[in-house]
Amino acid sequence: MNEVLPWYSVLSDMRAMTMWETIAVFFALAYLLLAMKQSRWCWIAAFVSTSIYTVIFWHVSLLMESALNFYYIGMAMYGYWVWTQGGDEHKGIEITSLALASHAKIIGLTSIASIVVGYCMANYTHAAFPYLDAATTCFAVVTTYLVAKKVLENWLYWVVIDLVSIYLYFSKGLMLTSLLFVFYVIIAIVGFMTWNKRWRVLQQNHATAMA
Repeated sequence: MNEVLPWYSVLSDMRAMTMWETIAVFFALAYLLLAMKQSRWCWIAAFVSTSIYTVIFWHVSLLMESALNFYYIGMAMYGYWVWTQGGDEHKGIEITSLALASHAKIIGLTSIASIVVGYCMANYTHAAFPYLDAATTCFAVVTTYLVAKKVLENWLYWVVIDLVSIYLYFSKGLMLTSLLFVFYVIIAIVGFMTWNKRWRVLQQNHATAMA
């Protein structure tokens, strides 16, 4: 009987985690779809999803992913505030694009930070996949800020981050989350095309106004 109880406890924990993971997945998908449409409500969905994931990732020892989602909670509030400036969800700020030199600087500095954080995690914590965990976290921190500022290329960053994340979550048995990130990759590609179309219209309008 004593041998059965631990297994029962594990199964109960797994069922509970799957339920919360399902809820988190639902709101995470809602966030991306709403963000693609530049709806301010995406940040409300993000707040709910990331609050749940903060606890889930800590439970499976993806420490940086847990810390990242705690950061997301703050960014959800910041993003909502930025996107609603001016009283209209589409006129808070408009889509912008960064030069290649700016992206090179972002990638270089974030890569260095990832290596430093990964080293600390590998030597001083029980984190699983410390360097990959650190890399996805550091780049996601920067990319989330780019989303809040409506930088067009944020979607391309997410494609790479999400592909690496699929491996991390699948390795930890988070099957629903792994599947979610497969959809994330697809949505990120569509999101880039959608925002790029809008950005080009803005550029044309600006050129017309200057003529």
